[in-house]
This record gives sequence, C-alpha cells and structure tokens, in this order.
Amino acid sequence: MDVTATEPVQAYLTGAGERLRADGCEVRTEDWGGVPVLIGYRGDFKMRWMATKLHLFTIAAPATLVTAAALQTFTATATDYVLARKGQLRGFQNGVALFPALVGTQIDPAASAWATQGQQVKFAAVARPVAVDVSTGTASAYRGNPVLGIIYAAHLRSKLNAYFPVA
Repeated sequence: MDVTATEPVQAYLTGAGERLRADGCEVRTEDWGGVPVLIGYRGDFKMRWMATKLHLFTIAAPATLVTAAALQTFTATATDYVLARKGQLRGFQNGVALFPALVGTQIDPAASAWATQGQQVKFAAVARPVAVDVSTGTASAYRGNPVLGIIYAAHLRSKLNAYFPVA
C-alpha cells in the first residue's frame, strides 16, 4: 500500500473507532496476518426483540483495492472469528450481528453491489458487509429490512448509519 492511500484509510478507521467508542462499544485493534484490524463490540438487550440480547461486532480493515471477492472472503473470515468467540451465545434468546468492513481508496463496483444486495445469514447470526470508499466517502452496505432478523433491522440500520455514515 502506498502512503497516499494509507493516510486517508487510516484516518477513516481512526474516525470509525471514535464513532464506535462514542456509541459505547468496546474497541480494540488486533493484528490479522500483519494487518491492523479495528474491532468494536456491544451487546444490547431489548424486550421488543422478544427479550433477546444482540451481540453486535464491527470489524474493519484497510485495503488498497476492495473487490467483491475480497469483501466476501473478509466477511467469511470475520464471521468465523465472531462465531468462535460468541458462538456459545447464539440461538434461543441470543443473536449475533456483524458489520465486516473493508476500507479503501479504490472500490470495485461489484464489491459495492454485493454489499448492498442483502445480509449474509447463518444460524442466529447475520453479517452486513460494508465497502467503504474513502475517496468519495461512500459506505456501501445493505440498509434494508430483511425477512430473517426483521426485529433487529431498525437497530442494525441505526448502528450501521452511525458507524459508517453515508456521504
């Protein structure tokens, strides 16, 4: 990655960490194979969610070029990471949601299209991938109301908009 691409990406990731902290998330950075990855976590319980607790993770990493394949791979890796840590909490009365985000200066239109077409679903876990183009401020992600997990839709949209605002 060249320095000119790294500076705006790092600035965006720093800002995302600040937005996560401001919303009450636990935030840390981990090394994933030499890449610093921002990880945010919060748990919310609401009676209107049929008395369930939702564990929400935000995992964001820098990328020079965000492709659909890279975003799909990162989403799968981030989902596996989250389920390994919170897997025992899935199921009855608990859910897991994840915003896996790749942040870069070049976004393949196919990556944006894939991110906006829907959420990725596993048993009691959903992922809403995000492709962030720091050159335009665009954060492409699914912000709709899915059939599965509809009770969390407004909450997830609100958090997604807070952490990855649309320019």
